[in-house]
Amino acid sequence: MLSDDLRREAAASLAAAERDRTPIAALRDTYPGLGVVDAYEIQLLNIRRRLAAGATVHGHKVGLSSRAMQEMMGVDEPDYGHLLSDMELHQDRPVSAGAYCTPRVEVEVGFILGATLPGEDCTEEDVIAATEAVAPAIELIDSRITDWDIRIGDTIADNASSAGYVLGDERVKPGDIDLRGIEARLLCNGVQVAEGRSDAVLGNPVTAVAWLARKVAQFGVTLEAGHVILPGSVHRAIDVHPGEDFEAVFDGLGSVRLRFTD
Repeated sequence: MLSDDLRREAAASLAAAERDRTPIAALRDTYPGLGVVDAYEIQLLNIRRRLAAGATVHGHKVGLSSRAMQEMMGVDEPDYGHLLSDMELHQDRPVSAGAYCTPRVEVEVGFILGATLPGEDCTEEDVIAATEAVAPAIELIDSRITDWDIRIGDTIADNASSAGYVLGDERVKPGDIDLRGIEARLLCNGVQVAEGRSDAVLGNPVTAVAWLARKVAQFGVTLEAGHVILPGSVHRAIDVHPGEDFEAVFDGLGSVRLRFTD
């Protein structure tokens, strides 16, 4: 367990790394006592700083939603981060790859809530009832830790390695699509570079959203109407380079694009 001073120091280091685009050494090495609770508190310190500067909460993201990633990190559950207004990206506005440390993209089925979810007792049925629509999404992830050398405490503290997100235009009611069986393909400059299916996310992305609602309730947080929830990637993360144009194409759910400049 870290002291409050060390948590603030770690949060400041991550904030500076993001601002200056200069990654830092793994927090677990700099702060050997770093635990999961410390990591979430460090994340919240930086979230509160950004909210005080004028950002607003747009939603949350689930990370480590595949069993393989959990095993690699040595954990038995996912983690989560915040999606803020200053992280929202747009299909018609190219993004500078140089604005990030080591960016990567992931394809996800985005959930748009029409009602606030219950907390610690949230079920998958609650998620279906509260979801206004699902949408095609790309999450832009980044690590403020050098060379993506991360373990669970590093990524949680670093807002679950989240950096941005973009939604496509399509909206589909959850009852009108098989949420477990959505096939998706990621193209880079017109060439397919990854593919996956929505059941790669804990067997069902709805399961990930219900887990998230229960998890954030432990910190006094609720998933509110209007929030965007990204439940996890359907495939491995893909590195981003300047000049690349990504398009995620979903069966029955449309598509979404994200373009990068220098």
